Amino acid sequence: MILEFPCREYAGTIFDCDGTLVDSMPVHFRAWSRVLEEVNHPQTLSEEAFYALGGMPTDRLVEIFNERAGTSHDPTYLGAMKEKLYLDLLAEVPPIEPVVAYARSLAGRLPIAVASGGEFYVVDKALRAVGIHTLFEVVVTADQVEHGKPAPDMFLLAAERMGVEPTDCLVLEDAELGRQAAVAAGMECVMIPDAMERRMRPQTGD
Repeated sequence: MILEFPCREYAGTIFDCDGTLVDSMPVHFRAWSRVLEEVNHPQTLSEEAFYALGGMPTDRLVEIFNERAGTSHDPTYLGAMKEKLYLDLLAEVPPIEPVVAYARSLAGRLPIAVASGGEFYVVDKALRAVGIHTLFEVVVTADQVEHGKPAPDMFLLAAERMGVEPTDCLVLEDAELGRQAAVAAGMECVMIPDAMERRMRPQTGD
């Protein structure tokens, strides 16, 4: 996978985690699919539909599953089931090397942060699993803000903690909701191809 990054340097760069730094979305999909099967959810979750919901907090995902199927699953219960399954599979998750290499090229020179729709303990474990947790002094997650993506809250908090003006930040994201959040925060955004797109693209240069 070949990615094009801006020629200019920004005062700060903010990375999404799942699907941007860490190739975890297929594992998240597997975990959610298994949970919905175990609770006899009446609708099958397609990979494409799941990726379209990328960046949403767990509780909101369950609410959407309920709304679409007319069910009343408890978000806290399903979320806990899913996170346990995901953490059990975490050893299988690789880094997305071109994005990690870009983060390494900035670390120690310019402020960099992670802003993820997951909960902190899960995001921290994912970053540690691929050995990049020490790159980021700032990690903002959905449980630290009032509104998740597509609201700009996470990106604005990350910029504040980095001590950088939002308009001088670059965001790297794989999900449309994340892109919307970056735009709402007044930040530039580079989109990373999601797992399905990467499978369809030629692998030369990866």
